[in-house]
Amino acid sequence: MKRTLMAAALGLWVSLASLTAVHASEGHDHGDAPAAPSANGPQRKPNGSVFLPKPAQRQLGVRTVVTEAADLPRTVELGAKVLMDPNAGGKVQPLNAGRIEPGPRGLPNPGQAVRKGEVLAYVVPSAAPIERSNQAAQLAELRAAKALADKRIARLQELADTVPRKEIEAAESEAASLAARIAAVGGGLSNREALLAPVSGVIASAHVVAGQVVDARELIFEIVDPSRLRIEALTFDAALASNIGGATVALGGQRVPLVFVGASRSLREQALPLAFRAQGAALNQLAVGQPVRVFVQTQDKVKGISVPVASLMKNPANQTVVWVKTAAERFEPRAVTTEPLDGVSVAVTSGLKPGDRVATQGATLINQVR
Repeated sequence: MKRTLMAAALGLWVSLASLTAVHASEGHDHGDAPAAPSANGPQRKPNGSVFLPKPAQRQLGVRTVVTEAADLPRTVELGAKVLMDPNAGGKVQPLNAGRIEPGPRGLPNPGQAVRKGEVLAYVVPSAAPIERSNQAAQLAELRAAKALADKRIARLQELADTVPRKEIEAAESEAASLAARIAAVGGGLSNREALLAPVSGVIASAHVVAGQVVDARELIFEIVDPSRLRIEALTFDAALASNIGGATVALGGQRVPLVFVGASRSLREQALPLAFRAQGAALNQLAVGQPVRVFVQTQDKVKGISVPVASLMKNPANQTVVWVKTAAERFEPRAVTTEPLDGVSVAVTSGLKPGDRVATQGATLINQVR
């Protein structure tokens, strides 16, 4: 009986102990620490390489290109400025001072397309009151003389049988001369100067409003053809003008070729201006006066590998690196030295070998994996 009671008490104690919370011993409590990262996710290895699984590569849009060695043109990068093509643009300036009046379609707005010969505005000539008075008085005298000349012609025609023909012709000539002088003087009082578009294109700038008083030769409108522009670069190497093999300008990731027009024979700011002609729809992104970078390819060659500019990254040591795909899910950084090429691509002269797969898209995201 005593043994039965002891067994029952032991069973009750075990049951109560199972209902209480279990606590880890001191030193073995993990607290609120986050779970260990999965070994299958993107991660930076101790040697600097990046493990990037295939699903992550598809999500990040990673793309690679196989490199090839080639003889690339040695390129010089120059600062340049966009100018108006003198054959495809023009300026509108009045010949006389006066007041601006809108044209048939109103005053044009910047960006509005216009046609050659279209009336953009009118300039009503301004004159001092004394000048207008003198012109009005002269006009009155001419009209009176014209009336007398007409009466004299009428009398002579009545006496045509007795008056020599030459007198009648002289009177008619005098009347015609007076009529022309009246038209000229009257036109000077009421005529207005029409401002015409010199070329077809778009309004690049407008500097007037209705009723504004302008001076002679003051700039009113500028018209450009956005698909035909002139780009002027400055170089301190005068020999570069005779060693140009080509030139490009990069616009929004696109390579726009330039045609070398010629070099100036006078220095500007101690530099030699080089003129290039550009054509194409991509030039709609440019505006007259905008600074750009021109990449001039010389006839000299350099041995290198062409890679996109988007492949170039910076490592913690501020070195220029590219990410090379060495395995299906592994990328390694390679320190490289580069030279400019065309604004969209660069020439890698060291750090890569032909056949390497260089990341072109998604390289920025690879560089951020930690």
